[in-house]
Amino acid sequence: MKFIKFDIKIIFIFSFSLFTFNFLGAQELQSLISESLLNSPKIKKFELQYRIASEKVNEVNTLPNTDFGVGYFISEPETRTGAQRFKVSIKQRLPWFGSITARENYINSLAFTKYEDITIAKRKLIVSVSKSYYKLATNTAKKAILNNNIKLLKTYETLALKSVEVGKASVVDVLLLQIRTNEIQQLIRFLEQQYISEQTNFNKLLNRDKDTAINTLNALDIPSVDFEMNPEKLVFHPELLKYDKLYQSIEKSELLNQKENKPMIGFGLDYVNVSNRTDLNFSDNGKDILMPMLSISIPIFNTTYKSKTKQNELQQQEFLVQKQDRLNALEVLLDNAINNRVFARVSYETQVKNLKQAKNAEEILVKNYETGMIDFKEILDIQELQLKFEMNTIESVNNYFIQTTIINYLAQ
Repeated sequence: MKFIKFDIKIIFIFSFSLFTFNFLGAQELQSLISESLLNSPKIKKFELQYRIASEKVNEVNTLPNTDFGVGYFISEPETRTGAQRFKVSIKQRLPWFGSITARENYINSLAFTKYEDITIAKRKLIVSVSKSYYKLATNTAKKAILNNNIKLLKTYETLALKSVEVGKASVVDVLLLQIRTNEIQQLIRFLEQQYISEQTNFNKLLNRDKDTAINTLNALDIPSVDFEMNPEKLVFHPELLKYDKLYQSIEKSELLNQKENKPMIGFGLDYVNVSNRTDLNFSDNGKDILMPMLSISIPIFNTTYKSKTKQNELQQQEFLVQKQDRLNALEVLLDNAINNRVFARVSYETQVKNLKQAKNAEEILVKNYETGMIDFKEILDIQELQLKFEMNTIESVNNYFIQTTIINYLAQ
């Protein structure tokens, strides 16, 4: 249940900030993300690693092996009470007080770092699924625009043929329109191949058959207002928290090292079987020997433990440096994503304005057809500009959501 709760939390964060483009699209993408988190082999791999690390606590929560020994006297030594026949011994060593608890705490701290790997992997998977979904949606939108342009070119071709009949246009104009149509059809086929490739990538992220159909939106719209974002949340990113957990694990490791540097106490018991003497008769004749024992193991040569302490200190310094380095990198990524998203919005607004002006120019050219003045070359130029602006608009929207996805990964 711990993993499921995390999934819901992460999906809620992304659904709040990413899915503002369309409610139905939000539901579809949210459902796909849930499926990917449930089925991803990579996530399952990290979860299994976490469970293995957690299970190691039971492995260390134990005492050293109990020593049993049996000895038989081939040449039986004689004592006053009789000859010794065989010997049985048992010995148990005990670590210093708190050593087992320290070992458990250390193993638990390692398990916590594995859990952060699960958190990071899930966030990265959400980013990958979202990006792939937007690529598919962008591809679909581009194909829709290209198909509309083909219809428009067919209309112009009909006008051109009529103009040729009345001598107002050249056959060359018709051929140019047909060539342009062929070029757009080629772009559509190229996009179709791109879609198949990305569809395979997307389905494999969800761990399902590569040919599974995907329902995407035909168009994405940039929301009027960007969602609120707090850059200060970056310091709580799982990639950085993992270094905190690693640092804490070294603290636990050093506590364990100090415990292991303490003496070990051993308790034992020896039993010696003694046979009766036949030459004498007395009260202790053949009395067995029972000898309790106490031992202590002192690490006199403790260079190993001192070296371990030094290693722990250096490793903690290393984790602090690595965390700062990663924080710097994440801050750069976040700043770039924020600026790129602003650029995407500006680009989108510019393309929309240009597209409106291109359509106005197209209307003027088409109206000139009624007065007998029509230049199909100019129409092709305007149509090409219009297509360029439409495609750039889609790319701007796609870039906006890609950058939003990156911001979510870093600052949510």
